[in-house]
Amino acid sequence: MAVRKTIGVSDEVWRLYGENKDVETRNFILTEYLHIVKVIAARMYSTYRSLADQDDIISCGTLALLNCIERFDCKRDIKFETFASIRVRGAMIDYLRKMDWVPRTVRKNLKDIDSVYAELQNTLGRSPTDEEIAEKLNMSADGYYEALSNVYSANVLSLEELIADNAAGMAPSSDSTPEKDYENKEMTDITAKAIDALNEKERIIISLYYYEGLKAKQIANVLEISESRVSQLHSKALLKLKYNLQKYMYPE
Repeated sequence: MAVRKTIGVSDEVWRLYGENKDVETRNFILTEYLHIVKVIAARMYSTYRSLADQDDIISCGTLALLNCIERFDCKRDIKFETFASIRVRGAMIDYLRKMDWVPRTVRKNLKDIDSVYAELQNTLGRSPTDEEIAEKLNMSADGYYEALSNVYSANVLSLEELIADNAAGMAPSSDSTPEKDYENKEMTDITAKAIDALNEKERIIISLYYYEGLKAKQIANVLEISESRVSQLHSKALLKLKYNLQKYMYPE
């Protein structure tokens, strides 16, 4: 069937595709929403350029988008953009996760920093300072900041895995229940509170990276600090967010 290109995809186009599974209609829908893949891929590539080519990440996301088109139920009161964004992002993270790219020393530093942060947070009842963490790790301040910069990519992916794993459970599905809807809202509230608990500069960095899609170099220009300092502050913010989210998701 011939489909006249419009802005977005109408309910009628979704209905027709659901009935006929026409390839031309599918390709039209794919073209309309391919920007979702490109935006998420660009953000991923800015952090994980050492792991995969951007074209490979886009290919992975495009396959996920095709799967979303096949699975989407237009009869439900759900935006396709929301449904697809969660699935596409999750597919890209799975793709990166399968690559054993983190050096053993970096992986150990990430584990040690996470462990010490959680220990001090529980002991002190507040977020520990850089000096307290460095002292507990038997590191100098400079050594600690260098470690933060080195674990940046691993830390970002670790948090994105955590969020994506939870978001997969939040994604629209046919077995949605009031209980699940409540859990999803609760998780959203917890995440918002965790972000609010960050200091001002950390909140700005999280907002610019995750919501505005800026790269570390662009954020550095906005805040008038070095790119390495952005990585350090980003890692510190992720430590706090990971701790609070994990405490909610995996209570003792």
